[in-house]
Amino acid sequence: MNKYEVFSKPYQIGKVEIKNRFTVIPMTMGGLAYDEEGGFSDNLIHYFELRAKGGFGLIIPGAATTDYHVDPYSALGPNVITNKHWQERAKVLVDTVHQYGTKIFCQLTMGLGRNYPGLPGPSENPVWRNPDQKSPELTTEQIKQKIADMIEGAVVAKECGYDGVEMHAMHWGYLLDQIGMAFYNRRTDEYGGSLENRLRAAKELVEGIHEKCGRDFPVGMRLGLKTYIKDYDKATLTGEEEVGRTLEEGVEIAKLLESYGYDFLDVDTGTYDSFYYACPPMYNPQGFMIPLAAKAKAVTNIPIIAGGRMQDYDLAAEAIEKGEIDAVGLGRPSLADPDYPNKVMAGEVEKVRPCIGCNMGCFRRCVETGEPVSCAVNPQAARELVMGLKPGNGDKKVVVVGGGIAGMEAARTSALRGYRVTLFEKSDHLGGHVVEAGAHSFKSEIAKLNEWYKRELKDLGVDIKLDHEPCINCIKKQEADAVILATGTNESHPNIPGLDKAVSSLDAIDHPEKLGQKVVIIGGGLVGCEIALDEANHGKSVTVVEALDDIMAAGGAGAPYPNRQMIVDLFENKGVTVLTNTKLVEVTDEGALVEKTDGSKELLKADTVVSALGFRPAPNLKEEWKELNIPMYEVGDATGAGTILKAIWDAYDAANSI
Repeated sequence: MNKYEVFSKPYQIGKVEIKNRFTVIPMTMGGLAYDEEGGFSDNLIHYFELRAKGGFGLIIPGAATTDYHVDPYSALGPNVITNKHWQERAKVLVDTVHQYGTKIFCQLTMGLGRNYPGLPGPSENPVWRNPDQKSPELTTEQIKQKIADMIEGAVVAKECGYDGVEMHAMHWGYLLDQIGMAFYNRRTDEYGGSLENRLRAAKELVEGIHEKCGRDFPVGMRLGLKTYIKDYDKATLTGEEEVGRTLEEGVEIAKLLESYGYDFLDVDTGTYDSFYYACPPMYNPQGFMIPLAAKAKAVTNIPIIAGGRMQDYDLAAEAIEKGEIDAVGLGRPSLADPDYPNKVMAGEVEKVRPCIGCNMGCFRRCVETGEPVSCAVNPQAARELVMGLKPGNGDKKVVVVGGGIAGMEAARTSALRGYRVTLFEKSDHLGGHVVEAGAHSFKSEIAKLNEWYKRELKDLGVDIKLDHEPCINCIKKQEADAVILATGTNESHPNIPGLDKAVSSLDAIDHPEKLGQKVVIIGGGLVGCEIALDEANHGKSVTVVEALDDIMAAGGAGAPYPNRQMIVDLFENKGVTVLTNTKLVEVTDEGALVEKTDGSKELLKADTVVSALGFRPAPNLKEEWKELNIPMYEVGDATGAGTILKAIWDAYDAANSI
């Protein structure tokens, strides 16, 4: 028996049957998601069609704006639900998704509150990451107007054919969440004070929607069961200093929401102030939401959808089987692989392209840079119509040099286009630096991604030549029509006295037994910080030395906010010492001699010094091989050290253009 058959079992949300236990949970898509008139673009409709076709039983797109009276503007863009064009395009989206037997609920937002400058909240609060600005306080009449707009939005959603609605949201510290939380809500009117008063808006919403839309039209709530905050812009890693919503209060809210008439809860954790719980990176374990969701499930009789690091199909299947949750909510994993449900339900889990929790293509692009959401490991995600795979241009032979992540993606894409592909790799294995990256205990998804690529190349019939460092004559013999150079990077070895006494970053990862009990790591980029975290997790005394004024912040390879926020808090929790504005002068037999910006020097005694001073591109073969007189493309780290997103996207773009 396939142990994943539990995912195939239908369940009920109110009187609406959902065909399986997989849900695409809401994400703000931005950019390519909307046309100039504020309606769903062809690209976004196609995006959700692929997820419906891929087997998801329920899709809940990102929040639709309902308020056109109170907020001075909407940070979510022009997608106001009362826009007639929005409605026409919504009908197209709904009809498209319904073709596959998938249900679709409309998420309606009351607003974003103090998460963004200029937007009102329940009380005056510092704006997230802008403490010098304050969110204006809503009047009682304005709250009532927002509730009325939400109810009107539900009526419109039903008319457009949606199967239900979800309230945005008592999670992530959005406006409805702020109203529901004493930390943000210090009102003295009917919407402040007691828990029941703080939930009054949520109660009036569901009652109003049922009155206008009927009791058979499901209404759900996106609910953060615990916020993990200890102050504005400050998370609590352990949850022990909680000033926001405790799990006990979250469970009580779940009970009350059911009593008010809500038909399902879509649960997670965190707020903008604790973003590594709201949008958890790889350092947060898979399935951490299950025991929290189980507490809510134990006291309610309505379906519980659990989201947040839920792509471990074994943990999710067990939780559903045990009745701890009813369905699994996948946001980022649905970006990485639109066919996730079909593959898992068929028992072909090895074919799932894993989300690696890097937050590079999703969170960073959407929240930090304002670019359209996509995915580091899936270059087509959310832009399938504009960046889709092109058919091959005749019978061509493509040679890929380098078997790291960029080289594997280049070979895969070329083979998918129908080309004959040979890949040369000078070592005895594929993966390049992702092998070391996947060796960390908290980065198992990286190792899974490497295995996924190797299986893909095998299935596609790519001719892989390991232990081969090709010369120009080798390439000539291949009679290639194009060459993709994915030669990667080598570790940097600046001319610093005694540096040869240090252990290199890659050697430290491959051979942790070389590291003593007291470790000084030179370089506070991602590589250095993750080595530090791994060593601290093993009880080591660790110091990180960084020449810049902050860690994990160098150039385009800087870490997304949730990832960096969590590393900083993990360092504090594990007792890792961080020295910024400090440069290495010399490695001695006793440790590392460092210098501060004021010129003062200090010897940091250590059993082991680790050099994590970055990487530089391997020697340039494009110029050396120009006599081949065929198209050559340099991709990934061959053009400069970067992120896994850069490596995969460069390779995909190059291979898709041959």
